[in-house]
Amino acid sequence: MNELMINRIPKREAAAIINSLSSGVVPRIGTRHIAVGRLKEVNAFVHDLDTINNDGGAIRFVCGRYGSGKSFLLQMIRNNALDRNFVVMDADLSPERRLYGSQGKGLATYKELIQNLSTKTRPEGRALESILQKWIVSIQSKIAREMNLPPNDPKLINAVSLKIQEDLGELTEMAYGYSFSHVLNAYWIGMKTGDDQLKQSALRWIRGEFSTKRDARKSLDVDSIINDKNWYEFLKLFAKFVKLAGFSGLVIFLDEGVNLYKINHKVARENNYEKLLTIFNDLSQGKAQNIGIFFSETPEAIYDERRGLFSYEALRSRLALNEFKTDEYIDNIGPVIALQVLTTEELFILLENIIRVYERHYNYNPNLSREQLTAFLQTIMNRLGADDLITPREIIKTFLSLLNILQQNPNATFEELIGSDDFKVEYANPNIETEESSNYDDEFASFSL
Repeated sequence: MNELMINRIPKREAAAIINSLSSGVVPRIGTRHIAVGRLKEVNAFVHDLDTINNDGGAIRFVCGRYGSGKSFLLQMIRNNALDRNFVVMDADLSPERRLYGSQGKGLATYKELIQNLSTKTRPEGRALESILQKWIVSIQSKIAREMNLPPNDPKLINAVSLKIQEDLGELTEMAYGYSFSHVLNAYWIGMKTGDDQLKQSALRWIRGEFSTKRDARKSLDVDSIINDKNWYEFLKLFAKFVKLAGFSGLVIFLDEGVNLYKINHKVARENNYEKLLTIFNDLSQGKAQNIGIFFSETPEAIYDERRGLFSYEALRSRLALNEFKTDEYIDNIGPVIALQVLTTEELFILLENIIRVYERHYNYNPNLSREQLTAFLQTIMNRLGADDLITPREIIKTFLSLLNILQQNPNATFEELIGSDDFKVEYANPNIETEESSNYDDEFASFSL
């Protein structure tokens, strides 16, 4: 292995990659070190990011079976969006987090998104306050220079408040825009005057933590709160705000979309599909600006005409397959991106990259030859049903298990292990959805998973 390439991998990222992949989940950092393939899919998302930055909207559905790389692709796009100065939110849908639902299920999705709010300087999440402070400090510095005022001059409070109202003027034309602008100004006043209670009330309101309008009116003098029905409207407001604050826009990733498909109650399921239709129309028709929402779905969750998205006629017509699409001719411009199977060559590069990261993490090189890596892939692919069941996730987990045995048992040999009756691949359970695996290079120019 190229020692220079190995040493370029930060130890922290190598640890995150190996630990995550060993558990069958997607690493939050360092994905560029193990990415392969997906160039056409990535280019489609890069185009979406350009659209969002240019005051447009975008919506995509990444479709693939369990373990095929859906979550990995979304994580890859997330990292690239952060590098491009986007604000990013992400959440997994679940029985308790939906697009629409009573008893706080819609609001729970919003709260999760806000908690996972990330920027390039705060990629792990919880970036709300840093965004607000960066924006306010920028305004305060500009006003202080223009008026030739010292930072602690009381006149700054009113001057900055007026500037906030001016800058957020276009937001007041949107639903709940006046309340949103008023709360941001309250945060500034609380921050400047040392009124920590006022500042925390503003943060609680943005996080959706007020349960009644009465409490919000008492604390902040606003007549609205974020709830199950209106939370998406506040995401549109937040997208406009972050653009005004100097970011490229807002990108939202909603994984585990299959959980909407799993809703047993027909009315509840269709209410969620109706909410999804509203979001789709907004983003497709230019009604929402500087915002993109990307979902991951299984084929059943989209194409099942009994309870999938295709069971809702308005969504079916919007998500219908390109009639000219074939195995040879791919369409990644439409709203649904169907993940293609990685080629044998791409899987081979994947194994090489995993060895490189493994060596960085454990300082151990198994010295496997190209012939041995080829034999490993052939052994897996020749097993009964592999063509239908094997996915990158299973290949990765199996390969890491092999490396672990070789590292900890010096007497073990590669040939002995893959020839053993105990050597097996645990195929994905079609009833369980977890995170995916497969990623990209710094500039999306070349891939190696």
